[in-house]
This record gives sequence, C-alpha cells and structure tokens, in this order.
Amino acid sequence: MARGNGMLNHDLLPDERRVQEECGVFGVWAPGEDVAKLAYYGLYALQHRGQESAGIAVSTGERINVYKDIGLVSHIFDENTLNALSGDMAVGHCRYSTTGANKWANAQPTLGPTPYGTVALAHNGNITNTRELSRLIGELHGEETKGEIRAGNTTDTALITALLDNDAHDSLEDTIAELLPRLRGAFSLVFMDEHTLYAARDPWGVRPLVLGRLERGWVVASEQAALATVGASVIREIKPGEMVAIDANGVRTRRFAKKQRAGCVFEYVYLARPDATIKGRNVYESRVEMGRVLARENTAEADIVIPVPESGTPAAIGYAEASGIPFAHGFVKNAYVGRTFIQPTQTLRQLGIKLKLNAMESVIRGKRVVVVDDSIVRGNTQRAVVRSLREAGAAEVHVKISSPPVKWPCFYGIDFATRAELIANGADEEQIAQSIGADSLAYISEEGMIAATEQPREKLCTACFTGEYPIALPDYKDLGPEINERDPGRHPEILEKRAQALSTTES
Repeated sequence: MARGNGMLNHDLLPDERRVQEECGVFGVWAPGEDVAKLAYYGLYALQHRGQESAGIAVSTGERINVYKDIGLVSHIFDENTLNALSGDMAVGHCRYSTTGANKWANAQPTLGPTPYGTVALAHNGNITNTRELSRLIGELHGEETKGEIRAGNTTDTALITALLDNDAHDSLEDTIAELLPRLRGAFSLVFMDEHTLYAARDPWGVRPLVLGRLERGWVVASEQAALATVGASVIREIKPGEMVAIDANGVRTRRFAKKQRAGCVFEYVYLARPDATIKGRNVYESRVEMGRVLARENTAEADIVIPVPESGTPAAIGYAEASGIPFAHGFVKNAYVGRTFIQPTQTLRQLGIKLKLNAMESVIRGKRVVVVDDSIVRGNTQRAVVRSLREAGAAEVHVKISSPPVKWPCFYGIDFATRAELIANGADEEQIAQSIGADSLAYISEEGMIAATEQPREKLCTACFTGEYPIALPDYKDLGPEINERDPGRHPEILEKRAQALSTTES
C-alpha cells in the first residue's frame, strides 16, 4: 500500500547520533476480529517505546498488505487506512532508529519474499553480528542482492528478513529455527507469513516480550500495557531462547537456544511503562523503591522533593517517603510535547525541554529543592531543569538520580550516543553538578538499583552503567557500519571491555 503524506522527513535533519530508546512490537492472530484496529491500539499503548515511525502489516490469508510511515501512530493511521487493512492476522511496529537512518524505507514491519510465501517482520533490539549476516546473504543470493538491501533498508531487521528467503528447508518455520541461533545481540521479534504468527526472543531476554489471550485469538507484544489495551489477558512472558508459532492449529513453541537471561535493567529504570511487570516485578514499585534507596544512600537538607515528570515521579515519591521531606509537584508538564530524550537534533531537544516543563514559582520560590530524575545521559534535560528552578526562585537545587552514571554505549537496542557525549564519562559527581548548575548531585548505587528490581544481579544487563557486556561483542570490524557510526572514535576502553565480556555462547 502507498505511504502516507505530510510527514516530517527526518533525513533532512543533520544529527544522526541522537539519544534514543528502542522499539515496540505487536502481533495479533484473531480470525473474525478487526486485527488492524487491534494492532493500532496496541501500538498506541507502546508509543513510548518509539515515536519516529510506525507500521502495520495484515494478512488476508492469501497476501500481506502493509502500511507504514514516518511519524506517530495517531498521525499515520486514520479510519480509512485501517479499514483498508482487513485480514485475520496483523504485525505492528513503532520505531526508534538505533541502527539505520530514520527514513521511510527503514520503517517496519519489513516485507520480504520466501519460498513459502511472504514474511512481514518487526524487531525490537539490536543485532551485533550484522557483517556476518550480510556475508550469509551474499552467499545465499549474491553480492548484488546484498548491495540492494543495504542501499534500501539499512536496518538489521532487513538482514533478518532477507535471510528467511532460503529454500534449504521444508518450511518457513524450519528456516526460522535454523536462523535464530545465528543471530547475536538483542532481539524480540514478531512476524508472520500468510497463515502463521511467530514470536521469538533472544537467549538472553534483553528486551521484553509477552503472550496474551483474546476471547477469539492471541496477542504478542513488547509490554503488558498493549495486551490490556486490546482486552487480552496476560498468559506469560515469551521465554529467552524460545520461538512461538500461532495458527489455526493453536499455539506451539520451540526452544532454539539455551536460556541465558540478562534482561535490560534500564527497562526498570526508564524504558517500560510504569504499569508493566517484568519477570514478576512491577516496574512502578521498582522505581518507587529506587527512590527510597536513593534517599537512604544520599540524604539532603531540603524543604521539598519534586520529580522531573513523568519519568522521575515514582522515584521522587519513594525519596520523599524515605527521607520525610514533603513531596510536591514543582513542574507543570505540557502533555502535547514528546519526550525530549528522543528528539532528533540538539536544537530541537533543547527547545523541547523548554516547551515541555514549566516550573511553578509559587511552589519553588525560597525553597531548598531536591529534584529527582531517573537518569542523566547528556545532561541537557537536567541543565534546563536546574535553570528553570533557579529562575523560579529556588534557594538550593539538589539533583538526585535513581540510576547509576551512564558511562557506556548500548549495543542491544538503546542509543545512548557516543561515550564522548555521555556527561558521566570522565567526570565525577561534583563536576557534573557544576556542569548542570546544581548545588549537589547524587546517584543511586548499582547495588541499590539492582536490589529495587528484585532480580538477581547475574540475571540483568547493566552494561550501560558498568561496561560489562553479557553478550560478547565481536571485533569492531564485525559490528557493522551502522553500529560503528554510533561510536566513531572506536574507543580502546570498549575493545577492552569486549575482551572482558562473558564468553558464554547461546547454545
């Protein structure tokens, strides 16, 4: 189907190494239901995971139609578009470009041919062995085909889709089962051919993926919120190293790799919706507990505790509770401005911060303020927050962060930019406080953050805080140009950390 019109062309924006999170994926098998609208509402519930582009593919049983574009879910789809997408199965995606530029060709789901029909695929995460996969495509289809893929869709998702076009097996399901163990990195996949809906999660379970039940069908999604939005009950998480297939014969599963478990701790800190539950732990409760721990570890003499809304609110509630300092709302948030964390350029990011938050002078003036946020990446948000509080008459501003310093890039689906752009790289708390204009700055300890998740330390990925990458990274020459671009200095510290990374393989 044709793409929509009137969407912002982000290819015109110069800064490709922006801070982003990852993506949201959704799939539904429900004959007789309006699956396109179910996918639309599911993606709407996952919009916090990706705001650059979105798409929905629907199978009629004979063919797959896909509609996708640059922009928000609510901007891309309207009643007429959704009514044109009729069928029994749908796969949806909302995206941030952790690999590949933000352009229409890179919007998902991707669509590709296979010997058994067509496949539509949506991916959350990052594949780290893209050069190896690209070589496989060259062996399967020739160097010309490989070049065509890289010239068009430049995402790792396109490589996976192309590798499913393989006639060496008796079925697409067998092809998938053979391919999945060859993928390295983080992936939660939702995809389909004309008759079957599939979901798969990498052996480490870095990104979340859950299975739900409708009255007349099944749903898979990045988070439980999407299931609740479409009226599906939660059955369970898709297990790390598991593939699930759903069709007219029911639900069947296949283990393609041994479970390793290294869920992303940043899902608890920021990425997931507060109403999500990951590995049995409610995200909101984790964030409140992080605030309590932060208060016990880093006390401050202050008159009020305020959050940076909305991401800092649960931790600020916990901080106020544990410290005994009154909680207050010190900012009014403009609900119609998107997350500044993910704006595409430095200029727009700073403008977004000013549009997004307005300090309440009647609450702030003359007060010693503790302001709580979930993380500091570049420091732009905190710098603007502190400035706003000063302008509103705050006597003192003490910044408290409910995660440790972000010092390392993520290769598993979050774009924290280069090490050179991370404010905590090479600077201590006092220096960062001075940089953002605060009277003081304190982070939660790594131990305190992990304790708040109620997960075993060895079952979490904390690489962005520690540089300890649980999925061993290949050499830079094998990471692929789309990942190398995110850290052009090829810092020797990362090569050293790669060498120290756990050598356990997904087997």
